[in-house]
Amino acid sequence: MSASSKRETKALVLFSGGQDSTTCLYWALRDFDSVETLGFRYGQKHAVEIEQAEKIAEMAGVPFTVLDVSGLLSMSSLTEHEKDSNEPHELAPELPASFVPGRNALFLTTAASFAYTRGIHDLVGGMCQTDYSGYPDCRRDFIDATEKSLSLALDVPVRIHTPLMDLTKAETWKLANELGCLEVVREMSHTDYNGDRSERHEWGYGKLDNPASILRAKGYAEAKEAGWV
Repeated sequence: MSASSKRETKALVLFSGGQDSTTCLYWALRDFDSVETLGFRYGQKHAVEIEQAEKIAEMAGVPFTVLDVSGLLSMSSLTEHEKDSNEPHELAPELPASFVPGRNALFLTTAASFAYTRGIHDLVGGMCQTDYSGYPDCRRDFIDATEKSLSLALDVPVRIHTPLMDLTKAETWKLANELGCLEVVREMSHTDYNGDRSERHEWGYGKLDNPASILRAKGYAEAKEAGWV
């Protein structure tokens, strides 16, 4: 990206305050001149992620807006807090209970509308189809189809950037290190599905009793072994 084009570009990062979206924020700060962030409060069990997102956005010097869409998403262990994220999803046994039906469809559509009013046509999200829990709304096919649909709906070119799409979790840690935000990701981002920040590990805060923390820890161990962190 040339210096002249960079001065003219703006991006909106879908920002949860987790490892992936925090890495994406710093990726956007590297590649775009103007960056805003957008988070969603949807009744998630790990709502502490929003608090962490606010702190990270403030430190990074970017605007952070939170939209409340509580009640629009359901049938997940993240929105129905008594459910165990280690269990299969009740409607789709091949998926984990943490799958939130329609979450990325809702978030991307809302983000595109929000961005449009600010003259922003570039969205950045942490979706990944390589090293994830099998969520169908993280697949490249879905992102490409949504990008086309939103461009048609708004009659402007909407671009959805997914810098982590083809990375393993270990490679995401590597990217964070290359972007200079490794310590921010490790100390400030939140991944644990149960919202627990009572234990600090080399990979960050959380407990190894849910798939999100397990994947984060495993990825960090692999990145460390490879000499990436």
